[in-house]
This record gives sequence, structure tokens and C-alpha cells, in this order.
Amino acid sequence: MIGMTWEPSYIALHRSGDLAARAQAALASLAQCRLCPRACGVDRLAGKQGVCRVAAEPVVASWNVHRWEEPPISGTNGSGTIFFSGCTGQCRFCQNYPISQFGYGNHVTNERLAEMMLELQGRGCHNINFVTPTHFVPQILAAVNIAAGQGLRLPLVYNTSGYETLETLRLLENVVDIWLPDAKYADDKVARRLSGFPRYVENNRAALLEIYRQVGDELVLDEDGIARRGMIIRHLVLPGGLAATGEVMDWIARALSPRVHISLMDQYFPAHKAVGDPVIGRKVTAEEYDEALGAFEAAQLENGWMQEHDDCDCVGPLSPT
Repeated sequence: MIGMTWEPSYIALHRSGDLAARAQAALASLAQCRLCPRACGVDRLAGKQGVCRVAAEPVVASWNVHRWEEPPISGTNGSGTIFFSGCTGQCRFCQNYPISQFGYGNHVTNERLAEMMLELQGRGCHNINFVTPTHFVPQILAAVNIAAGQGLRLPLVYNTSGYETLETLRLLENVVDIWLPDAKYADDKVARRLSGFPRYVENNRAALLEIYRQVGDELVLDEDGIARRGMIIRHLVLPGGLAATGEVMDWIARALSPRVHISLMDQYFPAHKAVGDPVIGRKVTAEEYDEALGAFEAAQLENGWMQEHDDCDCVGPLSPT
């Protein structure tokens, strides 16, 4: 537990000028973008778009108080989520496909992005939660630097598919407080077919190891049980065992730590291109989710959250394991 005197580490980087320098270098790198493992190399500063379908200006689909994250993230006041448009993936079942695939959203300046963070802080949110942020990391660094100079003091959450490069993650060291990465797959062929990710497993596991290096396996909470620092790995159970949940859980326990917190999600439903698909065009069965829970236990993982299985189309709350 930590007390009320806690301060996010990006404040020290802001005061020293290191955060501004890091943001400036990252923004310049957009001239030959290699933020994600696809390494498109396009000149986003000149208005060109990579696989993520965005250029240099941030595109925000929505920003609001969100109360349906894991309990230490949402707490009592909610998480201040900022949903970015575009994505480094192409998930056939994406539930946010108008945002990720079709680019729905509003172009904003880095200054406006900073204002959003401060406004969410003013609404009492426990944190600022960047959702699908990878392709906008330089802009986020610049905006955080602006917001820190104007009073931002909330922990920052990096909510990602887990398809990352080490270079991008190191730009965020001591900037991001709480990491919320996915571990989607254990099979590259499935990852490519369902989400369009080349070499997902290799890059995802390298990313999780890097995040673990940065914050370890302890989820640091304040006196009210709200997360201040650490990592929670999300895993979405898929129909037909396509997510290879057992392999994912086993790797996390062996390569990272059995103390790492896991969010084992039973909220898949067919959306976008999954509708009508003979394999992924259905929800996960109770038996399939029970198998996933068994895989969690078999890996001897100690911490995390699960969801009550429900045959309805709603998303259920997360409960501790």
C-alpha cells in the first residue's frame, strides 16, 4: 500500500525536461514510423498512413469516465478512458471496429489531448487510461508533458493489444504507471488469421517481458485499493480454444511470475467480420470458460479476476479469483 503523498514518476521526468526531450525525439521518428512491430516506415509527418490508418495528428473516438475495467482500475470513481482511433491490428471480431478499422473519431491537437486528461482528472477519475495507444505514443508523451505542467497528477494506464516493440515500450518507461496489455494468442497462425498480426507471439512475449522488467509482479495499491503501479495481463477466451488459453497461462507463470495479475475475460461475442463465421460466429460456452479457469489453476497463477459466465450478450463484472 502507498499513501496520499504518492506522485507519478512522469512528474520527475517533466521537471527535469527529460519528458519533453523524449517526446520531441519520438515525434520526429514519425517521419519513418516504426512504433509497432509492423515497422511500416511511412512518413506520418507528411500525412501518410501506415497499417494503423492514421497520420500524425491524434484521433480520439471518445473520452469519458469508464466503470467497467478491473476493480483496481475502475475503483469507485471510474477510469478516465481515452479511446484512440486506428489500430495496429485487424481483429475480425473487434467489438470497436468503427473506431479501430473505420477510423471513427475526431482529430485533436496534443494540447487538446492534454486538456482531456485534466478534465477527466477534474471529474474525479482514478487514472488516465489510454486505450489502443501504440500508434500515438509520441503524441501521448507530448500531451502528458503539457498536462503535467498544468497539474496532472493521476497514474497513467497503457491499455494495449500487447503487440509492441521494445523501443516503444522503453519510451514509456517511468511514464506509464499501470500496464494493461493483452496476451491474445499462443499460435502465430491463429493470430495472423483472426487479427492480422504478423509474428504476434514473439513480439507479445518480448513486450510482456519488458513490461515485467519495468514494474515487476506487484500490483501497488493505495489505501483504498486503487492501483498506482504494476501490470495486469488480459486474456480473452475465444471459441474453440483458439486463444490457446492453457499455453498462454503456462507461459506467463513460467516466464514472468505466478504472482502476475491476470484478467481472464469471458466477454467474447461475434462482431464485425465474425458474424456468421462457422468457427468464431458464436459466444464462448460455459464449458470452454470452465476450461480456461482450469488452465489458470493448472498454471498455479495466484492473482487475478474472472467473470461469471452468462449466456446473454451483456458484459459481466470482473470478480477476484
